[in-house]
Amino acid sequence: MNSRVVFWVATVFLLSVVFPVQSKAEEELEIGDSIERHIEEWLEMYRHFHAHPELSFHEKESSAYLARQMRDAGFEVIENFGEYGSEGYTSYGVVAVLRNGDGPTVLVRTDMDALPVTEETGLPYASRVRVEDDGGGEIGVMHACGHDIHMTNFIGVGRILSEHRELWKGTLIMIGQPAEEMGSGAEAMLRGGLYEQFPRPDYALTLHLHDSLPAGSVGYTPEYAMANVDSVDILVKGVGGHGALPHKTKDPIVVAARIILGLQTISSRLISPLDPVVVTVGSIHGGTKHNIIPDRVKLELTVRTYKPEVRSRVLEAIETISRNTAAAQGIPDGLLPVVSTPENDIYTPAVYNDPELTERLSRVFRNELGEEKVTVLDPVMPGEDFSRYRMEDNQVPSFLFWLGSLNPEKARRMKEAGETPPPLHSPMLEPDPEPTLRAGVRAMSSAVLELMRK
Repeated sequence: MNSRVVFWVATVFLLSVVFPVQSKAEEELEIGDSIERHIEEWLEMYRHFHAHPELSFHEKESSAYLARQMRDAGFEVIENFGEYGSEGYTSYGVVAVLRNGDGPTVLVRTDMDALPVTEETGLPYASRVRVEDDGGGEIGVMHACGHDIHMTNFIGVGRILSEHRELWKGTLIMIGQPAEEMGSGAEAMLRGGLYEQFPRPDYALTLHLHDSLPAGSVGYTPEYAMANVDSVDILVKGVGGHGALPHKTKDPIVVAARIILGLQTISSRLISPLDPVVVTVGSIHGGTKHNIIPDRVKLELTVRTYKPEVRSRVLEAIETISRNTAAAQGIPDGLLPVVSTPENDIYTPAVYNDPELTERLSRVFRNELGEEKVTVLDPVMPGEDFSRYRMEDNQVPSFLFWLGSLNPEKARRMKEAGETPPPLHSPMLEPDPEPTLRAGVRAMSSAVLELMRK
């Protein structure tokens, strides 16, 4: 061995002693130790969030709790962030920032709002919160979509990454988002200046509870994972009159019925069968009495698609079918249907998981949790406004993954009885919190470390 080789071998050895490189196994051990130290605390937080749900744009206490925890973890925290409504109301968004030298910027999002659902689980920490509805009555409020798990997981990830800053470098931006259930919260955060007041992220990450994946596991969907969401109103006009004299009227109920049937041909005849489309008429309002033909009927639709070009064609087809069907029934030009979106409605873009980022992080999940606890899932047609953070043309590569929450023993019993687990938004939704949080905190912390590793 010549002297130059000896010199470099000695140098590398000395550097490894003075500046030891932490192995992947040592890193995993440290994250595991942190989870063990904090898991009981996180379970208590989860029970608190579950018992104290708040509706969209009313997340005052949830956001304050979240902000306190992130501030205690060493983050710079901004509260009451975001802007919504035509009047520019301030929302309860939270932005927590941890700067740790030069490196990539990663955004991690949690949602905070609950649903107007009366809980029926019978859990000792079940929600007993009731609020006044628009009609002056009372409704129950429940975290029936897992946002209580999401917030707890978010705090756990923030705590671990703060405790182990020696493992990563860059800027970590963690946001508590309001009003995901309304599809308006991400828009409020961006409208409030999220990408102007803080660095635009190189990556955006989130997770969502899954009602039928086993607790302790995760799932993901490459590319399109969740759908575009559009709400559409169709006002069908006519000429009202006596129900016994229909020939003297232009019956909008008959026109509306024909429009509803015609809308079903959009997916079956106008769009390629390889492109998923859902057009659902969820509400019909028209008429007041048995023997009166009304002068108008209102239809309310939800429309789901993936590709932007398919979305545009479907929305155009809804208007064309509505107006042409009415004209064919003799409705004059001045009374043709009016197709519109509900006031204050915000279209939700499809969730698109960046392929390269998805492949990279799915490998991390398999290494961390084991091959058997990572599942590739089919796309679904519900929507999620996390999609807005990636901006147009995937300028910010983003990734949403699913977090299993179903107790395996409960799943076995239900399968034997021929039953299905309570779905998201059900009053009976009951995640198994401990294994769910353990897997969620480990998966998300490991994903962030993969993107920000020194």
